[in-house]
Amino acid sequence: MICAIGSVVPRSASIWHSQEDRQMQRTSGLVIAAAVVIIFGGVQWAGAALLAVPRVPQTDPAQIELGRPALPPLTYTLFCLRYEAECRPRRFFRGGSIRLTEERWAELWEINRRVNLAIEPARNELGLAGEAWIINPARGDCNDYAVSKRHELLRRGWPARVLLLSEVVVSSGEHHLVLLVRTGSGDLVLDNLTPQVKPWSRTTYRWVRVQSPGRDGLWVTIGREGV
Repeated sequence: MICAIGSVVPRSASIWHSQEDRQMQRTSGLVIAAAVVIIFGGVQWAGAALLAVPRVPQTDPAQIELGRPALPPLTYTLFCLRYEAECRPRRFFRGGSIRLTEERWAELWEINRRVNLAIEPARNELGLAGEAWIINPARGDCNDYAVSKRHELLRRGWPARVLLLSEVVVSSGEHHLVLLVRTGSGDLVLDNLTPQVKPWSRTTYRWVRVQSPGRDGLWVTIGREGV
């Protein structure tokens, strides 16, 4: 809010509303109006720049190496009992990845940002006893962000085989859930800890296990050395 505060000049004063004063008032008004336009125009431009989606990344065929079959997290099994449609067996096509077009790239950025803003972060202090993977809650932790993003992309027609929930370990040693998206331009990570959509190789996480793209209900270990 912009406020103009000035002195009050008595009407009896000989200089009240002189031609010079009226000209000065008009000039001041134009200056203030121009300043408002510049300020608010700059804010709008800056906001647009912040929301701008970066260019589609260059093709990088490197993907996470999937290892041997592994049991899924217990909370994932409970999630599937609660949201059967999210875990419904789906037809699997060989090849796994999906072509990353500009439209799909923009969609990933939109979903990642929108879900991150929509859910208020709430830390689970009860451990396993307090875990429940919920789609689009008002408040939640990393698990809720990840399943919500997967749900929104499924609704938009993305194939389930490329939307893989993934368990990682952060630098503090805590376990964390993200959504891994398998594309022809590499595996991308949708994470509630950042508004950016990053290639998996640019994260600092230790990868533990991920949903199997070919066998519903199963997860697999990560085969990369050193994890």
